[in-house]
Amino acid sequence: MKRRFLKSSMAMAVAATTVLIPFAFSPAAHAEEAAAVKLRLMETSDIHDHIMDYDYYSDAATEKFGLARTATLIQKMRSEAKNSILVDNGDLIQGNPMGDYMAKVKPLQPGQVHPVMKALNLLNYDVATLGNHEFNFGLNFLSETYNDAKFPYVNANVYIDDEKDDKNYFNPYKIIEKKVTDENGQEQTLKIGYLGLVTPQITIWDKNNLQGKVVTKDIVQTAQKFVPEMKAAGADLVVVLAHTGIDTVEHDPGAENAVYDLAAKVPGIDAIVSGHQHNLFPGDARFNGVKGIDNVKGTINNIPVVMPKSWGSNLGVIDMDLVKTDGKWKVSDSKSAAPSIYDAAAKKPLADRYQPIIDAVKSEHEGTLEYIREEVGQTSAPINSFFALVQDDPSVQIVNDAQSWFAKEKLKGTEFEKLPMLSAAAPFKSGGRMGADYYTNISTGKLAVKNIGDLYLYDNTLQVVKLKGSEVKNWLEMSAGAFNQINPSKTEEQPLLNLDFPSYNFDVIDGVTYQIDVTQPAKYDKDGKVINENASRIVNLKYNGKAIDNNQDFLVVTNNYRASGGGYFPGLNDSKIVYKGPDENRQALLSYIEENKTINPSADNNWSVAGDAKKANVTFESSPKSKEFAAQSKALTFKNDLDSGFAKYSIALQKPEATEEPSSIQELPAGRLIVKKTAEILKKNEDGTFSVYRTAKPGEALRFYGSEDDKFNVGGDYYVKYSNNVVPYSGRVLIKKDMPLYNKDGKVYRMLKKGEAVKVYSMDTGHYLVGNGYYVKKERNAVYHVGFVHLSADTALMFEKKTAKMLKKGSSYRVYSVDGKRLDLGGGYSVTASKTAAFSKN
Repeated sequence: MKRRFLKSSMAMAVAATTVLIPFAFSPAAHAEEAAAVKLRLMETSDIHDHIMDYDYYSDAATEKFGLARTATLIQKMRSEAKNSILVDNGDLIQGNPMGDYMAKVKPLQPGQVHPVMKALNLLNYDVATLGNHEFNFGLNFLSETYNDAKFPYVNANVYIDDEKDDKNYFNPYKIIEKKVTDENGQEQTLKIGYLGLVTPQITIWDKNNLQGKVVTKDIVQTAQKFVPEMKAAGADLVVVLAHTGIDTVEHDPGAENAVYDLAAKVPGIDAIVSGHQHNLFPGDARFNGVKGIDNVKGTINNIPVVMPKSWGSNLGVIDMDLVKTDGKWKVSDSKSAAPSIYDAAAKKPLADRYQPIIDAVKSEHEGTLEYIREEVGQTSAPINSFFALVQDDPSVQIVNDAQSWFAKEKLKGTEFEKLPMLSAAAPFKSGGRMGADYYTNISTGKLAVKNIGDLYLYDNTLQVVKLKGSEVKNWLEMSAGAFNQINPSKTEEQPLLNLDFPSYNFDVIDGVTYQIDVTQPAKYDKDGKVINENASRIVNLKYNGKAIDNNQDFLVVTNNYRASGGGYFPGLNDSKIVYKGPDENRQALLSYIEENKTINPSADNNWSVAGDAKKANVTFESSPKSKEFAAQSKALTFKNDLDSGFAKYSIALQKPEATEEPSSIQELPAGRLIVKKTAEILKKNEDGTFSVYRTAKPGEALRFYGSEDDKFNVGGDYYVKYSNNVVPYSGRVLIKKDMPLYNKDGKVYRMLKKGEAVKVYSMDTGHYLVGNGYYVKKERNAVYHVGFVHLSADTALMFEKKTAKMLKKGSSYRVYSVDGKRLDLGGGYSVTASKTAAFSKN
């Protein structure tokens, strides 16, 4: 594997552009003892094989991305600076059809130069590091690609997998002498140290390629080891090439996105170039007002940082003022920016094409075009992802259909053949930080290879996991973090989508039906941490029309990334995998289409966003191209176009359906048990003994129907022993007007808001006791109720044993008490419980 550094000159092709990055200066304290140098650091990151300014999925040229245009901006930025360096931050060789063409269709051969290396060598990069997607095609392909680089590449936290795990697989860092001109016109020599780091999760995401070969270590701890070593080896400046993202808080070791921690916890770093998240820094509004982050100057904990989105759409630039005092160089001031190659507001390019790159990759580009245009089948309906995050969607439906079909064939004749099979898939192209054009939009008719790649972007392999029903629900609870919590009583506009939640983690599971109640809090954050233990957004989760059995076994078809724990989904790890093969999910999709010739991708509407929030003004953003499809939906309404290029839409939330119908009217639940710690559910045997049926997990809510000896009856022959692990409550108090919640000392703990419904565990003469000594005073604005009755047919409303009126089918009403079959609705009114007047306990 060659690792060498070449310094050469090249003719510069400079495009007309309005982008200017001013240098930032600080006067030296004493000119006689300090030399001053201006140094411009430029970064590309997450190119993902977008060398050409061409959208292979749309099969059309573009002015919005492509290194062939970024190159012109690089040349202009070089021409404006006395001293500059250029680095690449990884994720170069995978991500579009050209990458697939070079890895699989016409695989790279020894001695052949990969088109990405042709491009980077033309631009005279100083150094590069590796991204997580560099490992998607295996270590041999990575080596064959990078051995033609005319620049060194570095990584410090990937190690050879042996007994000690202490030998770096790559060169961890490189110190390069750089001749620069100071502000007095004198030549100076800077020893610049470059340290490379990658997300440690590569060994999970690409386990098939990396197991037994390499291991990874924590980003921050690795930097803490090597930065002092680099300083001791003579580095005047340390630049960290960090293929990791920017979160806004510190993390524990092993974090995927660790730039904030690097800047806070590793002394000696002078600048950080970042990536992986495809974000913009400085400039993205999510970084405004965050402690330690200057979103204008571009520093994190006073360290200059930049992130230039992806695909060459932007160029990362850090302008640094360097001062040499007492023989040591330091950064006295800096200014970061990430200028774009395209003006979205004016809808015009800011950088021309760089012809040397166009010429260099001409044959590979033409080969890719021929490849993507091969027909594989037909679609009888349009396939788009405009609304994939807010309603069941054809672009996800077709992937799930294909995965299920493919997996069933693979599991025929195995012990798993007869288990119920579900399939999980996520929308990959759904706008967001990638812009208003980043959606799948396939017309009725011909399907080509380019459409397969458009529907499934990543080089994942198909895997199948075996889970319990309760684990399927938790999977969906994690996915439900894609939504903000909606306040049902608020009339101001509320955005539905959580922009910090990656769309590729919004898994839709087909084979079950369910609703996502977004008026409830999320159970997990985007990193899989429990933030609301008792939260349950997933309601009416059913299999074959019946409430899912938490203890039933299911197979779920997914990909290697998710099956191995990617995305921090609870309960997913290698121990759950029952099938793993060499076939990619894309291959399953291709085979499915070829087998069926013509497909109908219409969504089966097995899930929906829900919430009892008629007054709420809930909005989201999508492409302006989706207006005609919104007009076909009863729930979606186009609002207006936005300056960002997106359009705003509103969504009417569905009211959640009844969650349970009692098995018999005599068996109305008496309350619920909240499981605080694991508790065994016991089954009563015919001989009167008890055996363990399953273990209830913390956060579960179990309806109970009475008690027997020292046990709660949780339905039929099933029981839970009295213990501190389970806490019964009998109802809720609905807050009709803002009022105090008191602690056990009688002091106001906080104000309860109108519309809140608080669990009641017991009550006395003047108080509703809501747990841990807290209470709400009994008064007319605190309305206690024990549950709801849901009407699946027109039902008589009774008053003094006479029919007062007929209540309409589909209605739901609060129940304030239960007397046999009589459900008290308040004010002397009642309904009689039946199969069509189903009582559901709080």
